[in-house]
Amino acid sequence: MTSSYPPLAQTLVDRMVTAAAAAPDRAVAFQGAPGAYSHQAVREAFPDRLPLPCAGFEDAIEAVQAGRAGCAMIPIENSLHGRVADIHFLLPESGLSIIGEHFVRVRHCLLGLADKAALREVKSHPQALGQVRRHLRAWGIAPVQFFDTAAAAAAVAGEGEPAMGAIASRLAGELYGLNILAEGVEDADHNTTRFVVLAREAVTPAPGVPAMTSFNFEVRSVPAALFKALGGFATNSVNMTKLESYLRDGKFSQAEFYAEIEGAPHEPAVARAMEELEFFTNWVKIIGTYPKARDRAE
Repeated sequence: MTSSYPPLAQTLVDRMVTAAAAAPDRAVAFQGAPGAYSHQAVREAFPDRLPLPCAGFEDAIEAVQAGRAGCAMIPIENSLHGRVADIHFLLPESGLSIIGEHFVRVRHCLLGLADKAALREVKSHPQALGQVRRHLRAWGIAPVQFFDTAAAAAAVAGEGEPAMGAIASRLAGELYGLNILAEGVEDADHNTTRFVVLAREAVTPAPGVPAMTSFNFEVRSVPAALFKALGGFATNSVNMTKLESYLRDGKFSQAEFYAEIEGAPHEPAVARAMEELEFFTNWVKIIGTYPKARDRAE
C-alpha cells in the first residue's frame, strides 16, 4: 500500500485493507484509490466481496500471488486508448490465470464542493482530462493533472476549495461527499474499459457457455512465420478477436504476441488451430479460458 493517497482516500484504504485481511479469500484486489473505475468494476462484478485497493498493477497481482486476495480485477484495454501499458508483460509473468472478464462503461462526472459556476480548475488523471477536454474548454475550466481520478476527488474534498473540482466516477463523488455537477461529460459516448479477473487457479467454463481464451506465443524466426502460425484459426473458423505484438528485453529478433480467441481449447476446432500454432512457434502459453462477458460486436 502507499501513503501518497490524499487523507480522505487513505482512511478508506485503511478500512478496506483491514477488512480484506480478515477474509482474504473474499478480497478482490484492484489498482487505484477507492472510487476508481477499477473499484467500480469490482463492485459491479463482485458485489458481495471485499475490494482491496492497491498502489499499482504489480501490487494487485502480488496480493493474489501472496494469498492476501482471492482474485484481482485488472484493466486490460480501453475503447479509446487501446491496451493498458505493460499489462501484456505482467499477465504471462504473473503465473496467474484469467478466470473472467468485465466491461465498465466509463462515465466521467464533474465533481465539486459548490456549483459549476464556481469552478476554475479540475484535477484528474491525464487520460481522463483528455477524454473531457471539449467540455472543459466550453466551460472555461482549466485541467490540472493528478495521478488518479478517484484520488483527485479525495484531494478536492479534503482541500475544501470551491474553485477546484475533479473529473472522476459517480462512485468517487459519493465516497468523498462531492456534488455531482454533471455526469457523462466524456467527449466519446462509447468510452468503455475491459477488465480481466486474475486468480491463482484456472477455471474451465461449463459446457455450452461461450468462452474466450487468452494466450501469448513467440514465432520462429523464419519467413511468413506469423502467417503460417495463424493459418489454423482461419481454416478451422476460429474467430481471433485480438492480436498484439511486443518486443521483450530490447531485442529485435522474434516478436512475442498476445492473442485472444472465441472458444476453449477442448473444442475440436480450437484444438486443431492451437496444434497448428504450436508447430510454427517456439512456445505457446495459455493465460486463461473464461466465460465471454459479451459479444465483441456490441
